[in-house]
Amino acid sequence: MARAEDQHTTGRATSRDVARLAGVSHTAVSFVFNGRAEGNLSPATQERIRQAAAQLGYRPDPVARGLRRRRTAVIGLVTDEIASSPFAGRLLRGAMETAWDHEHLVLTVDSGGDPAKEDAAVAELLDRRVDGIIYAAMSLRRVRVPEGLHRTHSVLANCLPEDDSLPAVIPAERAGGRTAARLLLDQGHRRVAHIGGLDDIASVERLRGFRDALRAEGITVPKEWLVRAGGEISGGYEGALRLLDGVAPDRRPTGIFCYNDRVAAGVLHAAARLGVTVPGDLSVVGYDDQEHMAAFLAPPLTSVALPHRAMGEAAARLLLDAIDTGRTPPATTRRLACPVVSRASVGPAPTR
Repeated sequence: MARAEDQHTTGRATSRDVARLAGVSHTAVSFVFNGRAEGNLSPATQERIRQAAAQLGYRPDPVARGLRRRRTAVIGLVTDEIASSPFAGRLLRGAMETAWDHEHLVLTVDSGGDPAKEDAAVAELLDRRVDGIIYAAMSLRRVRVPEGLHRTHSVLANCLPEDDSLPAVIPAERAGGRTAARLLLDQGHRRVAHIGGLDDIASVERLRGFRDALRAEGITVPKEWLVRAGGEISGGYEGALRLLDGVAPDRRPTGIFCYNDRVAAGVLHAAARLGVTVPGDLSVVGYDDQEHMAAFLAPPLTSVALPHRAMGEAAARLLLDAIDTGRTPPATTRRLACPVVSRASVGPAPTR
């Protein structure tokens, strides 16, 4: 019978080494590590094989196992801007941990937003026989589907295909806008404004949901209180000055919903400069729950969070289900809820 210490001199332990140490056939070892032991081997024999494997430091060869299953146990993830996005890590972690739980690795490629690089990345992943591909964008938008993506199981995350040809997992942005409005309405606010926004899907949907919730309460937002100010801190600052500077307290908004947390940071800065207290005089709601920002503003910002980690998890599960079943998922869009992260920037509406 082989001894465990002998393996250190002969390289990586093999399934035949495990069989010799456990006193069983090579086929019995294969049954245990290929998931076929139940009904073929007694629990005691299975345990003896696992103990022998642990003693030898044996791990099944994933390449050989993949060849038997005609799979590589690797999925690809192509994205436009991993390095520059503050949210990329969450989406990646969600996808990678879900894949790991299903005994898959994730091979990631950052295209920098270059369509030619995206096509080349997909071609390279296909050459490496990945089991499927996730294409992710770091900001919600419609995307050109890279060449070759239809040749394997594919799912989009945080973006929509221009031709509606692939399944996608995205945030429920309109519902998130409604959630933001309800945070203010539930605290008694009736004079509410919106600052920020870009020419993108997220901006349009968030504002639409915000107005939905107000309309349901019979509230119409004055046109001048819908301030188009972009998506940066400077836009939030300038927009807040337009709404608050020199305006009597009973004629200015008591609540502001911001397109994102950067805009909200600008609003908080303007309020501090003008002596408008938050949340005593003004409540502020952000969006994105941006890491290293929202929780560290003064006061800490209540924000509607983008479900980046959940999107990575859901996209990976959808892809892995397609791989396991061999069936292409329907080209439908799944929208994930945007949860509230409550902090200190929202309070009751002032009574004056």
